[in-house]
Amino acid sequence: MAATPEQPATTTPRRKAGRHRGEGQWAVGHHTPLNGNEQFKKDDDGLNVRTRIETIYSKRGFDSIDPNDLRGRMRWWGLYTQRKPGIDGGKTAVLEPEELDDKYFMLRVRIDGGRLTTQQLRVIGEISQEFARGTADLTDRQNVQYHWIRIEDVPEIWRRLEEVGLSTTEACGDTPRVILGSPVAGIAENEIIDGTPAIEEIQRRFIGNPDFSNLPRKFKSAVSGSPHLDVAHEINDIAFVGVNHPEHGPGFDLWVGGGLSTNPKLGVRLGAWVPLDEVPDVYGGVIGIFRDYGYRRLRTRARLKFLVADWGAEKFRQVLEDEYLKRKLVDGPAPEQPAQTWRDHLGVHRQKDGRFYVGFAARVGRVDGATLTKIAEVAEGHGSGRVRTTAEQKMIVLDVAEDQVDSLVSALEALDLKVTPSPFRRGTMACTGIEFCKLAIVETKARGASLIDELERRIPEFDEPITININGCPNACARIQVADIGLKGQLMLDGEGNQVEGYQVHLGGALGLDAGFGRKVRGLKVTSAELPDYVERVLGKFQEEREEGERFATWAARASAESLS
Repeated sequence: MAATPEQPATTTPRRKAGRHRGEGQWAVGHHTPLNGNEQFKKDDDGLNVRTRIETIYSKRGFDSIDPNDLRGRMRWWGLYTQRKPGIDGGKTAVLEPEELDDKYFMLRVRIDGGRLTTQQLRVIGEISQEFARGTADLTDRQNVQYHWIRIEDVPEIWRRLEEVGLSTTEACGDTPRVILGSPVAGIAENEIIDGTPAIEEIQRRFIGNPDFSNLPRKFKSAVSGSPHLDVAHEINDIAFVGVNHPEHGPGFDLWVGGGLSTNPKLGVRLGAWVPLDEVPDVYGGVIGIFRDYGYRRLRTRARLKFLVADWGAEKFRQVLEDEYLKRKLVDGPAPEQPAQTWRDHLGVHRQKDGRFYVGFAARVGRVDGATLTKIAEVAEGHGSGRVRTTAEQKMIVLDVAEDQVDSLVSALEALDLKVTPSPFRRGTMACTGIEFCKLAIVETKARGASLIDELERRIPEFDEPITININGCPNACARIQVADIGLKGQLMLDGEGNQVEGYQVHLGGALGLDAGFGRKVRGLKVTSAELPDYVERVLGKFQEEREEGERFATWAARASAESLS
């Protein structure tokens, strides 16, 4: 601290008595709202905005919406204002919210466990075509996102979704978000345990429950009994991972405190084994800790990962057992590492009932309403009534008879939905980007799709597993830190001094197999125009220098800066 007449540099400022506000934790008596978000949540529960949407805003239009509802509480029902067209990335952090807001919304359909009937998928597709200009992106949290939604149409959209058992309840906001689940739960031959009953009970008890609708920030969760570790459990606030206990049999290993964004942290094991019927209770205990002890003073520290990092696993488990569960948890084993790198379930696989499931990939999760409707029709035409979304922006058709598999694969391929995609289509993921997102700085979806096409054309012989994750801003919605090649959008100068879209490069991140964050090479940035050249070059170096059987992430950790640039 620099010296001033009032405060010599050699002394430490003394905090005034009575001014310490802590971290805003309710459990230690800090109930006074310490920022605008906490204030509007205290003023009115976000769940209550639905009534105003139905009775006022949908009838009087966009301009009638209260600002605290528009940019706050409406998220509790899956609604975000989208980015006004024509605003370049350089103005993202400069303009006021009302200057960035378009009069249209993104609307997120909540799909817990990725579970859909073909009837539900058809309705999602029909809504897209009628109300969302055809938009319907598959997300990496198993949801579907619309754009171009008018507030006047929201009540009718809700009616149609809820008529078939779907919802947008708490799809966004400081709430318990969608529960990730294995997309092959209950059908996979090698499944350890089916987590579906736990997901359904968590939905029933906690989603839309006012006792848990005011959390410090979002709460992300996952439940999977698949040995493929297919729900990115390491980066969720809470995750239940299938394991076999040597004494008690199949159950779940409990993880807490994962998350990415600008301060990424991998989740930590609490060393506890949880039987299937106790998963909802443990979920309730952990979300209760987050609600009561979570940090509410600064939004940047309001995720569970910061509390877990400060407390440590031992204290967190003790508080969970002593204050919330009122009993001890059983110690248990860690999950085994998966034998394969890919965990997206693409391709044709036998189910435990003798039928087959077929996983397929669009480009970077970008589909449309007409395509989703056709997928529903194709699935039904081949004897299936169930489909699944995955945590990798992919889809799966379940319950296909053996004599229908080849015909189904051909029908999907005719829709440009690849059952056996190239590593580039299979492994490339992108967030929404500047097209619709108010936080974004650069384009992502179109950039990812064109990158896939370029790499397939340039290096068709490349057949190693590779993940390329493209994000439009630093918030890591597309998991850049845990990709083989993670690309964080930013503006930069090209060789001629022009400001252009580009990416900071992270290399060698991973989940599942040796989970860890990617390496940032000092000064390694690439313009959007140069991106295909760069990726082709670094993959060429990987093939040239790799040892037998070495994965990209392992190579990237030891490669020279020259090889990575």
